[in-house]
Amino acid sequence: MSATAVETTTKLPVGTWKLDSTHSSASFAVKHMVVATFRGRFENIDATLIVGDDGAGQLLGTVDAGSIVVKDENLQAHLGSPDFFDTERYPELRFASKAIRRDGEELVIDGELTIKDHTHAVEARGTITDPHETLGGAVKIGLTLETIIDRTQFGLEWNAPLPKGGFALANDVKLTVELELAQDGE
Repeated sequence: MSATAVETTTKLPVGTWKLDSTHSSASFAVKHMVVATFRGRFENIDATLIVGDDGAGQLLGTVDAGSIVVKDENLQAHLGSPDFFDTERYPELRFASKAIRRDGEELVIDGELTIKDHTHAVEARGTITDPHETLGGAVKIGLTLETIIDRTQFGLEWNAPLPKGGFALANDVKLTVELELAQDGE
Protein backbone atom coordinates (compact mmCIF):
# COMPACT_ATOMS: atom_id res chain seq x y z
CA MET A 1 0.00 0.00 0.00
CA SER A 2 1.34 3.43 -0.85
CA ALA A 3 1.96 6.13 1.76
CA THR A 4 -0.85 8.19 0.23
CA ALA A 5 -3.36 5.36 0.64
CA VAL A 6 -2.40 4.90 4.28
CA GLU A 7 -2.74 8.63 4.90
CA THR A 8 -6.26 8.83 3.47
CA THR A 9 -7.51 5.85 5.45
CA THR A 10 -6.19 7.01 8.82
CA LYS A 11 -6.94 10.75 8.75
CA LEU A 12 -10.30 12.24 9.45
CA PRO A 13 -11.97 14.00 6.50
CA VAL A 14 -11.12 17.72 6.69
CA GLY A 15 -14.00 20.19 6.85
CA THR A 16 -17.22 20.88 8.65
CA TRP A 17 -19.76 18.07 8.43
CA LYS A 18 -23.41 18.74 9.38
CA LEU A 19 -26.07 16.19 10.27
CA ASP A 20 -28.56 14.92 7.72
CA SER A 21 -31.31 14.37 10.29
CA THR A 22 -33.53 12.36 7.93
CA HIS A 23 -30.88 9.66 7.58
CA SER A 24 -29.49 9.65 11.13
CA SER A 25 -30.60 8.09 14.41
CA ALA A 26 -29.89 7.96 18.14
CA SER A 27 -31.12 4.98 20.13
CA PHE A 28 -30.70 3.16 23.43
CA ALA A 29 -31.00 -0.43 24.64
CA VAL A 30 -31.33 -1.66 28.22
CA LYS A 31 -31.98 -5.10 29.76
CA HIS A 32 -35.60 -5.20 30.98
CA MET A 33 -37.01 -7.54 33.64
CA VAL A 34 -33.73 -9.51 33.44
CA VAL A 35 -34.97 -11.43 30.37
CA ALA A 36 -35.06 -9.13 27.33
CA THR A 37 -33.57 -6.00 25.81
CA PHE A 38 -35.81 -2.94 25.60
CA ARG A 39 -35.07 -0.39 22.87
CA GLY A 40 -36.08 3.20 22.28
CA ARG A 41 -34.93 6.14 20.20
CA PHE A 42 -34.87 9.90 20.02
CA GLU A 43 -36.36 11.62 16.98
CA ASN A 44 -34.71 15.05 17.23
CA ILE A 45 -30.93 14.99 17.15
CA ASP A 46 -28.21 17.27 15.85
CA ALA A 47 -24.48 16.77 15.32
CA THR A 48 -21.53 18.51 13.72
CA LEU A 49 -18.06 17.12 13.06
CA ILE A 50 -15.36 19.74 12.54
CA VAL A 51 -11.94 18.58 11.31
CA GLY A 52 -9.06 21.00 10.81
CA ASP A 53 -6.29 20.77 8.23
CA ASP A 54 -4.07 19.25 10.95
CA GLY A 55 -6.49 16.31 11.25
CA ALA A 56 -7.71 17.27 14.72
CA GLY A 57 -11.45 16.90 15.03
CA GLN A 58 -14.33 17.65 17.33
CA LEU A 59 -17.76 16.02 17.34
CA LEU A 60 -20.59 17.94 18.99
CA GLY A 61 -24.05 16.50 19.39
CA THR A 62 -27.39 17.24 21.03
CA VAL A 63 -30.56 15.25 21.57
CA ASP A 64 -33.98 16.68 22.36
CA ALA A 65 -34.89 14.61 25.44
CA GLY A 66 -38.59 15.19 24.80
CA SER A 67 -38.35 13.50 21.41
CA ILE A 68 -38.04 10.04 22.97
CA VAL A 69 -40.04 7.36 21.16
CA VAL A 70 -41.06 3.98 22.60
CA LYS A 71 -43.93 1.63 21.73
CA ASP A 72 -46.16 2.63 24.67
CA GLU A 73 -47.34 6.22 25.20
CA ASN A 74 -47.71 5.70 28.98
CA LEU A 75 -44.11 4.53 29.17
CA GLN A 76 -43.09 7.43 26.94
CA ALA A 77 -44.65 9.84 29.45
CA HIS A 78 -42.90 8.05 32.34
CA LEU A 79 -39.53 8.35 30.57
CA GLY A 80 -40.11 12.11 30.26
CA SER A 81 -40.94 12.42 33.97
CA PRO A 82 -38.52 13.25 36.82
CA ASP A 83 -38.06 9.47 37.37
CA PHE A 84 -36.04 9.42 34.13
CA PHE A 85 -35.16 12.28 31.76
CA ASP A 86 -37.20 15.04 33.49
CA THR A 87 -37.64 16.72 30.12
CA GLU A 88 -39.24 19.88 31.53
CA ARG A 89 -36.15 20.71 33.60
CA TYR A 90 -33.53 19.08 31.35
CA PRO A 91 -34.70 19.34 27.72
CA GLU A 92 -31.39 18.40 26.10
CA LEU A 93 -28.72 15.71 26.23
CA ARG A 94 -25.28 16.88 25.03
CA PHE A 95 -22.05 15.29 23.83
CA ALA A 96 -18.72 17.01 23.14
CA SER A 97 -15.65 15.08 22.07
CA LYS A 98 -12.26 15.64 23.67
CA ALA A 99 -10.22 13.41 21.33
CA ILE A 100 -10.90 11.50 18.11
CA ARG A 101 -8.66 8.70 16.86
CA ARG A 102 -9.04 6.84 13.60
CA ASP A 103 -7.41 3.57 12.63
CA GLY A 104 -8.66 2.64 9.19
CA GLU A 105 -12.43 2.49 9.52
CA GLU A 106 -12.43 2.14 13.33
CA LEU A 107 -13.13 5.35 15.17
CA VAL A 108 -12.57 5.94 18.89
CA ILE A 109 -14.00 9.09 20.40
CA ASP A 110 -13.37 10.23 23.97
CA GLY A 111 -15.78 12.86 25.16
CA GLU A 112 -18.19 14.11 27.75
CA LEU A 113 -21.87 13.17 27.85
CA THR A 114 -24.33 15.34 29.78
CA ILE A 115 -27.74 14.07 30.84
CA LYS A 116 -29.81 15.91 33.49
CA ASP A 117 -26.82 18.20 34.24
CA HIS A 118 -24.68 15.15 35.10
CA THR A 119 -21.54 15.16 32.94
CA HIS A 120 -19.26 12.13 32.68
CA ALA A 121 -16.47 10.96 30.42
CA VAL A 122 -17.40 8.32 27.85
CA GLU A 123 -15.56 6.44 25.14
CA ALA A 124 -17.49 5.65 21.98
CA ARG A 125 -16.25 3.20 19.36
CA GLY A 126 -17.43 2.57 15.86
CA THR A 127 -16.81 3.23 12.22
CA ILE A 128 -16.42 6.11 9.81
CA THR A 129 -16.77 6.06 6.05
CA ASP A 130 -14.61 8.07 3.72
CA PRO A 131 -16.33 10.95 1.92
CA HIS A 132 -18.56 9.93 -0.98
CA GLU A 133 -20.46 12.03 -3.48
CA THR A 134 -24.15 11.18 -3.26
CA LEU A 135 -27.15 11.81 -5.49
CA GLY A 136 -27.48 15.52 -6.12
CA GLY A 137 -23.74 16.08 -5.72
CA ALA A 138 -23.63 16.28 -1.90
CA VAL A 139 -20.47 14.91 -0.28
CA LYS A 140 -21.24 12.83 2.81
CA ILE A 141 -19.62 10.67 5.45
CA GLY A 142 -21.15 8.19 7.86
CA LEU A 143 -20.39 7.59 11.53
CA THR A 144 -21.70 4.71 13.61
CA LEU A 145 -20.78 4.89 17.29
CA GLU A 146 -21.67 2.87 20.39
CA THR A 147 -20.95 3.25 24.07
CA ILE A 148 -22.27 1.74 27.28
CA ILE A 149 -23.08 4.01 30.21
CA ASP A 150 -24.28 3.44 33.76
CA ARG A 151 -27.59 5.31 33.68
CA THR A 152 -27.54 5.92 37.44
CA GLN A 153 -24.46 8.15 37.07
CA PHE A 154 -26.61 10.47 34.95
CA GLY A 155 -29.49 10.74 37.43
CA LEU A 156 -31.63 8.07 35.74
CA GLU A 157 -32.12 6.11 38.95
CA TRP A 158 -35.68 4.73 38.85
CA ASN A 159 -35.89 0.98 39.35
CA ALA A 160 -38.08 -1.66 40.98
CA PRO A 161 -37.06 -4.98 42.58
CA LEU A 162 -38.48 -8.13 41.04
CA PRO A 163 -40.28 -10.68 43.25
CA LYS A 164 -37.62 -13.39 42.89
CA GLY A 165 -34.53 -11.18 42.66
CA GLY A 166 -33.08 -8.76 40.20
CA PHE A 167 -34.45 -5.43 39.07
CA ALA A 168 -36.83 -4.15 36.41
CA LEU A 169 -34.00 -2.32 34.61
CA ALA A 170 -30.28 -2.92 34.29
CA ASN A 171 -28.00 0.01 35.04
CA ASP A 172 -25.94 -0.47 31.87
CA VAL A 173 -27.46 1.16 28.79
CA LYS A 174 -26.06 0.86 25.27
CA LEU A 175 -26.23 4.11 23.30
CA THR A 176 -25.96 3.95 19.51
CA VAL A 177 -25.80 6.81 17.03
CA GLU A 178 -25.77 6.41 13.27
CA LEU A 179 -24.95 9.72 11.66
CA GLU A 180 -25.00 10.74 8.02
CA LEU A 181 -23.10 14.01 7.75
CA ALA A 182 -22.90 16.33 4.75
CA GLN A 183 -20.00 18.63 3.98
CA ASP A 184 -21.02 22.14 5.08
CA GLY A 185 -22.48 24.12 2.24
CA GLU A 186 -23.93 21.01 0.60
